[in-house]
Amino acid sequence: MVREVTVNNLKVGGENPLVLISGPCVIEDEQTVLMVAHTLKELTQATGISLIFKTSYDKANRTSLHSYRGPGLSSGLEIIKRVKDEVGIPVLSDVHCVREVEAAASVLDVIQIPAFLCRQTDLVLEVARTGKPVNVKKGQFLAPWDVEQILEKITSTGNEKILITERGTIFGYNNLVVDFRSLVIMRRCGFPIIFDATHSVQLPGGGETSRGDRQFVPYLAKAACAADVDGVFIEVHPDPDRALCDGPNSLRLSDLEGLLPYLKAIHNIIRKIRGSEAPGP
Repeated sequence: MVREVTVNNLKVGGENPLVLISGPCVIEDEQTVLMVAHTLKELTQATGISLIFKTSYDKANRTSLHSYRGPGLSSGLEIIKRVKDEVGIPVLSDVHCVREVEAAASVLDVIQIPAFLCRQTDLVLEVARTGKPVNVKKGQFLAPWDVEQILEKITSTGNEKILITERGTIFGYNNLVVDFRSLVIMRRCGFPIIFDATHSVQLPGGGETSRGDRQFVPYLAKAACAADVDGVFIEVHPDPDRALCDGPNSLRLSDLEGLLPYLKAIHNIIRKIRGSEAPGP
């Protein structure tokens, strides 16, 4: 049985509606972030899907020294707080070091542990101690059963408000593959499961910037809903080809409107079938 995790007035997991975690990969400017947040709120309200807005104030794990990272902690959190206050939606961002956690926790409703840092014990514990919901990105180098060690670190602080996000697994050099068995295996841990459809089509490294293939995002997102996830994580941008970060694997914002009804329908069908199944002997 998957427990519910409460994020403000929104509930994730259990028998609750599908959750969308979405927004631009990184803050490029305040105007764009607010426009995307307002658009996402309108789309999800029209579809009956819950929304957690995601963006990053700093992308510290870029391939190249010259890659765009964002406005930084102070300025970035001010913009995220404006989204929270003006648009009225829960907000999520990732943290990359212990010294950021206190400031981030004063603004964020969900704190994300980046995939590359999911085994960094001090960071995981510091985030967990805030008492805020924690979204753990499963490292692309981990087997699904390895997340149990991360969960033990978080729950050791008394914090059981945990989301687990699958974002693909390393498959050779500069490629990722999604093993949908991992969604089932991690769900047995008892926490809500989120599927990251955009980072799963990323082609990391291989040059100064990571590449990606966004055409497969809708198909992977639909498949994940059929596998009974509790939410989907989709980074969006008004013009991905001009995005300063992760554009090749970001979905065009205008394409999300046509996708969300499919995701909701698949999610509802799976939940309805599951609810009608008779208990086993």
